[in-house]
Parts: sequence; C-alpha cells; structure tokens
Amino acid sequence: MSATPSGTSAVSGTSESTRVSGPHFVDDLLRYLQEGRDGLLRALDGLDDYDVRRPITPSGTNLLGLVKHVAGVQLAYLADSVGRPSRERLPWVEDGSIWDSADMWATAEESRADLVGLYERAATHCDAVVRELGLDAPARVAWWPEERRETTLGSLLVRCVAEVSQHAGHADILRESIDGRGGRDHDHMGDDAWWSDYVARVQAAADAHRTVPADDGGGS
Repeated sequence: MSATPSGTSAVSGTSESTRVSGPHFVDDLLRYLQEGRDGLLRALDGLDDYDVRRPITPSGTNLLGLVKHVAGVQLAYLADSVGRPSRERLPWVEDGSIWDSADMWATAEESRADLVGLYERAATHCDAVVRELGLDAPARVAWWPEERRETTLGSLLVRCVAEVSQHAGHADILRESIDGRGGRDHDHMGDDAWWSDYVARVQAAADAHRTVPADDGGGS
C-alpha cells in the first residue's frame, strides 16, 4: 500500500478528521458552525445602531435581525429539540409573534448588546449540548409535520451549520450594501483598482446579453 500523508485515509485520501464518525467530525461541524457565527457578527463591526437595524432589502432583511434569528434557531434546534432547553427567555417565542417574523428584526426596546449577548450565550449552550449528547442523540422538532418530527441531534446540527452559513452570507451582502465593505477575503483578493477592473469585466460579460429595446419606428 502506498504511503499517505499523516492523518489521511489510505482508502479515500480524505482527512481522518472529516470522516462521518467519531469526535473529530463533531469538531469539524462545530468549527464550521462557529465560522458562520463569527462571520455574521463581524458584519456589525463599526456600524451604528441605526445601520444594524434598518431594513436593507425589500423584504426587510437587516443585520441585527439576523443575529436575533440565528440565536433563536440554534436554541430551538440544538437545545429545545433534544430536551436541553436554556434559561433564556425569548419573548417572541413565548407570545407566538415569531410566526409573524418577530425574530427577524429588533424592536426599538431590544438593545444591540442584549441581542449580541443572547447570540453568544446561545452558541455556548448549544455547543455544550452537542458535546454532551453526541450526534446520534434522538431529537424531536415539535413544529415539524408529525410524520417527520423524529430525527437526531446530528441531523439538526448539519441543518444549523447550513442555516447559519447562509445568513452569514446574507450579512456580508447587507454590509456591502450599507457602506461598501466587502467580506473577510475582500482585501486579500486585490486593491481598489483590482476590484474596479473585476467589476467592469463582470459588467461587460453581462452587457453582452443585455436586451436592447426594439425600435418602435416612431422616430424623433
């Protein structure tokens, strides 16, 4: 058998830490989850309370609302659904207004510090639950259709990694829309001149497919 790099599977060539079993896989999933959490929170850096709250898209998406939403999602899936609820009070869950998207924006009375604190405490609690129970622990999602409510903590963790990463991407786009600041790798890609040239090339490629309005023959 040919030699393989240390820590690499001779069968698949993949890192032992990415195999779908054992504690290393838990570490990988939690690491990716934390990267998403960090990326979302980083999008708030340097913005005032108005800019982190205001709706940026026609559907009302806003930065602090994403923080609030992600905190609640993790507590719902990685704590409540496996019988390890936290001590956090989520008024929008208690009064049912979550079903009217109350978890997607911050009220004037909800402070930025309180929501960020909730977000960070939710992460700590959920990571501890995952490490305590393991990926095979049974889970039950009360708000899912009856026929598929029974699942596992591992399945819900994968779901949370995907959802948090998706919202971190949303946050990058929102931040760029607010003040032009790009994502984490923006400056590594190039300077302002590189980006201007890059965007111009993207625009030129799009322009090649621009539909030119037909001449109605009316003249001037």
